[in-house]
Amino acid sequence: MTLQEAIDYINDFTWSTSRPGLERTEELLRRVGDPQKRLKFVHVAGTNGKGSTCAMLECILRNAGYRTGFYPSPFIEDFRERIQVNGEYISEEALTRITETVSREADAMEDHPSQFELITAIGMLYFEQTHCDIVVMEVGMGGSLDSTNVIDPPEAAVITNIGLDHTEYLGNTIEEIAAAKAGIIKAGTRAVCYAEVPSVLEVLKNDCAKKNVPLRIAGECTELEHDLDGQRFVYKGEEYRLSLLGTHQLNNAAVVLETIETLKERGYSISREAVLKGLEEVRWPARFEVLSKEPLFVLDGGHNPQCAEALVSSIREYIAEPEKGEKVTFLIGMLADKDYRSTLELIRPFGGCYVCITPDSPRALAGSELAAVIEDMYEQDGEMIPVTFRDNVGDAITAAVETGLPVVAFGSLYSAGEIRRTFRNSRWA
Repeated sequence: MTLQEAIDYINDFTWSTSRPGLERTEELLRRVGDPQKRLKFVHVAGTNGKGSTCAMLECILRNAGYRTGFYPSPFIEDFRERIQVNGEYISEEALTRITETVSREADAMEDHPSQFELITAIGMLYFEQTHCDIVVMEVGMGGSLDSTNVIDPPEAAVITNIGLDHTEYLGNTIEEIAAAKAGIIKAGTRAVCYAEVPSVLEVLKNDCAKKNVPLRIAGECTELEHDLDGQRFVYKGEEYRLSLLGTHQLNNAAVVLETIETLKERGYSISREAVLKGLEEVRWPARFEVLSKEPLFVLDGGHNPQCAEALVSSIREYIAEPEKGEKVTFLIGMLADKDYRSTLELIRPFGGCYVCITPDSPRALAGSELAAVIEDMYEQDGEMIPVTFRDNVGDAITAAVETGLPVVAFGSLYSAGEIRRTFRNSRWA
């Protein structure tokens, strides 16, 4: 099996064929020796902020001297991003070798595992074989029935910001979704959560009380200053610098700091120096990531209304204030199964021009259709605004930059990798 054959094999069993439940993952892991039983985890669920929270935690733990595993989802440019040890992607040799092992067992199962379940098993084996001290694991979808939830009680169960997403699987209300995500909280762990809305906090508090699990709730950070290189803030009287941008990242950082305190209570040795260095060094691509300052080009993988709220807040903080006549060009591609109309309404005050593309996903909304929706949105109010569609990402980047406005590319992580790679190889990088 070659590297490409391994990736093709995994991708044959795509996200769209996944079915919530732990039985297939449990059987597959039993067949390969239950590697997860010999690992320790920080398990992170939520609607938004999971990846950033995981990235901060992993960087801090690595700076504290621990051998870290990291299981983020999805990848941006390289499939191997999905499985990392000490900040390095899984090697091509290891991915190929372990996929061969996992595929033999998966193909022998009556109910074949999905793509995400296969990757989870491959990751568990790699983390065990590389002797990770602790694995920071991001939930794929939901919590209780996500394949990552086959693990024993983690060192910490972390719940980030919760909103409405994947309602066809998780529930129709924010409280139902919170209950599904609280499934990662098990008796014997300790829990940490974002400062959720009261009804969601009530769900999490009740769940922890039933399981006799102590719960830490993150507080508020006080921002001191920010620019396109990062931000300084105070949390509980201590000052920090964070390389990630946006007020929402300060909220995620508060969750991270409470999680670090929880791990220290469990015996982990994590110095203040490791925390400071981890927050300052952390990188998380396609989350309000500045690809260029001149011309200003920002990439964000935001894909739902909650992400759009965070995005427009960051645009206002760092780039443009519509009240002053300041606008941006949006390079945008979205998935048809997301609430794209609400997202478009949220970004509308900042829109000076739009360049639309079609994300590389079977769930994509055609760029031409998205352009028509945007044009109609403005025409209903008697406004005209430049809206174009490009088949090619390189052409879209050129069209966006040549408007002369700051560019914000967002709408789907399925587009982010190609935009990031193409821009890096462009004359503007």
